[in-house]
Amino acid sequence: MDMNLDTETLRGETVKMQPKTQEIFVRYSEGVETVPDGEAATSDEIVATLLEIAKKVGERQRHTVRAVHAKSNGLVKVEVTVLPALREELSQGLFAKPASYSALMRFSSEPGDILSDHTSTPRGLALKIIGVEGEMLPNHRGQLTQDFIFNNGSTFAANADAFLKAIQFRAKHLDDPDELKQAVSSVAQAAEETLELVGRKSAFLKGIGHPQTHPLGETYYTAVPLRFGDYFGKMQLVPVSDNLTALRGKHVDHPHRWNTLKDSIVAFFQKESAIWELRVQLCTDLRKMPVEDASVEWDEHLSPALTVARVTGQPQNVYSDARRVWVDEQLSFNPWHGLAAHRPLGSIMRARLKAYQASSQFRHAAEGRRIVEPLSIEELPD
Repeated sequence: MDMNLDTETLRGETVKMQPKTQEIFVRYSEGVETVPDGEAATSDEIVATLLEIAKKVGERQRHTVRAVHAKSNGLVKVEVTVLPALREELSQGLFAKPASYSALMRFSSEPGDILSDHTSTPRGLALKIIGVEGEMLPNHRGQLTQDFIFNNGSTFAANADAFLKAIQFRAKHLDDPDELKQAVSSVAQAAEETLELVGRKSAFLKGIGHPQTHPLGETYYTAVPLRFGDYFGKMQLVPVSDNLTALRGKHVDHPHRWNTLKDSIVAFFQKESAIWELRVQLCTDLRKMPVEDASVEWDEHLSPALTVARVTGQPQNVYSDARRVWVDEQLSFNPWHGLAAHRPLGSIMRARLKAYQASSQFRHAAEGRRIVEPLSIEELPD
């Protein structure tokens, strides 16, 4: 489909700007959310299950880690540059005017357990942008950061009830031998690859059997919506530099390495720089692009994802001991850390508010650590 795309040169490179088509984006109002009866009780069960996972893993490893996304694979200092001349619908919140911000990316594996990378799991990426000014969400007042939380799947558990069932399944099998977890992920991976050969996919199979591909070649999605100023949508972080796109689908598994994903990211950033685009897909039809069901993929034919910022990373040591301890032991990443203009929306996001706060408080208290929210990128160790 010809979207009649504008282009603009940024630092010597041509980037995709917004199309000139006249989409009718749905404006944000409180009515886009519908809170069902019993959701608060479900959120409490989610908190209890996540803390159960954290306690079990902490007792086994004698060290308390995150209840989800426990294993970090790369901690990358980046710069986020908001593009100039954005159309009115895109010039919202953090992206209201051209600016550059320092930021931190944390690549991770999804479980709340530290597993060998031979056990294939979903991947995550948390982006913490530093030096942000404006009206913050009530739980984040006085801070200067905006967090966006991504996974490498474009959909998620439908709602809080479905998410609870998923983490209860994880909690039930937490003590399974690693060999069994690896076997299950291998079978799921083969089944998912077979489905994809005929043009189909399974979110469940992909979740427990993601192909062992390079994490820097992935596109990452919020998968659940958030407010975008006067509008609302889902965000994407898309690799665009040639050296990143060359990694798309590249196999990285190694039979004798526990940390293949981390090793691959560390090796890349020893010599390479990288460029991503931060994009937003705004809602144009609430029936086909629901807020309360995160299992529904938003069709890009109805609303394409449009670039609002460029993210760049330079060669660096992305996993020094000092950086790992500071990020993994003291920082927290939470979609509710940010501007009121980017308030998280929907059942999954509402459940995350209580769950992420409780998990972070438990983890930091168990380890005797102070929760840190950075004021400057200079606080990040090299």
